[in-house]
Amino acid sequence: MTHITVHPPPASDTPPVDDPFRYGWRFVPRPTPDDPHHFEQVPLTLEDVLHPEVGDFIVHSDRHETDRMYLTAVLRARLEESGAAVVLSDVRIAWDVPDLRPHGPDVMVIPGVRERQNWSTFEVAVEGARPALIIEITSPETRENDLERKVEHYARAGVAQYVIVDDLGRGRERRLRLLDYRLEAGEYRLSPLDATGRVHLAIANLWLGIEGDHVVCYDERGMAFGDYATVVRQAAEAEEQARREAAARAAAEERLRALEEELRRLRGEE
Repeated sequence: MTHITVHPPPASDTPPVDDPFRYGWRFVPRPTPDDPHHFEQVPLTLEDVLHPEVGDFIVHSDRHETDRMYLTAVLRARLEESGAAVVLSDVRIAWDVPDLRPHGPDVMVIPGVRERQNWSTFEVAVEGARPALIIEITSPETRENDLERKVEHYARAGVAQYVIVDDLGRGRERRLRLLDYRLEAGEYRLSPLDATGRVHLAIANLWLGIEGDHVVCYDERGMAFGDYATVVRQAAEAEEQARREAAARAAAEERLRALEEELRRLRGEE
């Protein structure tokens, strides 16, 4: 039987003492003489959040998760049906760059992948593809990772566009801004927003903006994509419509083949 205990690490390697599990936690096997299946729940550090392990639980707010799911749904609806790219969310990525440890982006768009797999870690060297776009949504306690360290790391990894949805608010108040980094000569340059305050997501030909305390995507006509549930429903409807159209084409082709066969039979009888 597996037993779990909670043991915070030394204070020098933890979040503030008042909430040692503020960033999240992982379960670490620590066998004892009495229990070879013993696990300890260990708080994550800021470094752990930057370079997560499979199975880590990282704490995020409800609005963070809503925005992450929305962006994932919109980008999948936009890119995956055509096979242009796969869109992964909260999946660990291992780079092919020496001394660059894995990250766990909120959303990443990866072109050049033939088939979606059930990745827990996407290995760039194995798959032969890397993200063209990464989007991170900051949390107040860990935003230095996204605003500073990942800017350097994702540039080293060769990610063409890195967009940050940065929460400047305090407590339960959200105050968002967008940062758009483009890779130029191996380094990121911060690009200005367009006249409407939006970021162009080049690989998807979408525009990302802020409405109140949440993100919104717009198409080339300036039309906004709906919320997460709406996007999922629209994607399902589009898939069903495509299925019906394919079935109708197949039926029409079968009728045409039958007609041609009947014409050949009649000519033979003549």
